[in-house]
Amino acid sequence: MLKVKLFAFIVLGIVSTSCKDDENALKNLFSIENPTIKPILKLEESIDLVLQNKENKTIDSVVYYINEVKIGSVKGNEKLSFALNNQKLGNQTIKALVYFEGQNIDITSGFSIYANAEPKILNYKIVNTYPHDINAYTQGFEFYNGVLLEGTGQYKESTLRKTDYKTGKVTEQIKLEDKYFGEGITVLKDKIYQLTWQEKTGFVYDAKTFKLEKTFSFETEGWGITNDGEKLYMSDGTEKIYILNPETLKVEDYINVYTNGAKIEAVNELEWVNGKIWANVYQKDAIAIINPKNGSIEAIINLSELKTKVTKHAEIDVLNGIAYNPATKTYFVTGKNWDKTFEIIVE
Repeated sequence: MLKVKLFAFIVLGIVSTSCKDDENALKNLFSIENPTIKPILKLEESIDLVLQNKENKTIDSVVYYINEVKIGSVKGNEKLSFALNNQKLGNQTIKALVYFEGQNIDITSGFSIYANAEPKILNYKIVNTYPHDINAYTQGFEFYNGVLLEGTGQYKESTLRKTDYKTGKVTEQIKLEDKYFGEGITVLKDKIYQLTWQEKTGFVYDAKTFKLEKTFSFETEGWGITNDGEKLYMSDGTEKIYILNPETLKVEDYINVYTNGAKIEAVNELEWVNGKIWANVYQKDAIAIINPKNGSIEAIINLSELKTKVTKHAEIDVLNGIAYNPATKTYFVTGKNWDKTFEIIVE
């Protein structure tokens, strides 16, 4: 019996290897590469999809997919032109399903899409400086009915609080359980949404009473969160910003954050301002202004000078906190364990 099993194992192994070799041989008959499909492309460009047919096989048809979404099909090996302007930024996988001579095989290739233009550099001016709790590890910053809300982090120290921004005093506060590391906050339709870092748990509060209404879960780390009045936008420390349904709290879509020359990871605290996403990037004392439709960074504000204006101490950390005040049309920015909040205008 042992000999029979061993023989069967050897035969199956040979058959399996033979099948893989046959499949690889078929795949090697065709390739997608051509001069229009460069490793890095821009949103305004287009690509021509046509197969290199190395042995002049008779091709019946080809169906093309990008990121598993069908984009078109052709008879024979006709050219299919495809504009990239509606694609997400980031890595793209092309798949061609080739039907030829009674057989079919799929082949793949890839490229990346970057933003069209270099980000603009915007200037700012400080119009006011206010006290800020030096012990607040700021993770979320947002105005609600004229009151500055703040979410803070660190295990055993995380809070959700209302703050008098002119004095820096906390007027109301909820402390999270010690097992949670608080992250970003946002307010949508009188509900406060607060994330936690690695616990994959979020909280929904009544914005007027601070009463906890429900918890929800998500699959990634939680970093920053904002909203456009209808949907929630959540960062997770990568280049991705996820778009969530506020009722189901499930991910419906996402964008990837890129400049014209690089992928931007560690996207952190978020704020929605006049149709754009303003974002802190972890370990960078700057704000990136992001197009929420495609993820391209359209402008950058360098705020590194602000850190020189706060009290130096052992726990001081990076810029993190963007709150737009619609009443004054100014921006309030601070950092983790900073003792000041700066009200700025952007020029």
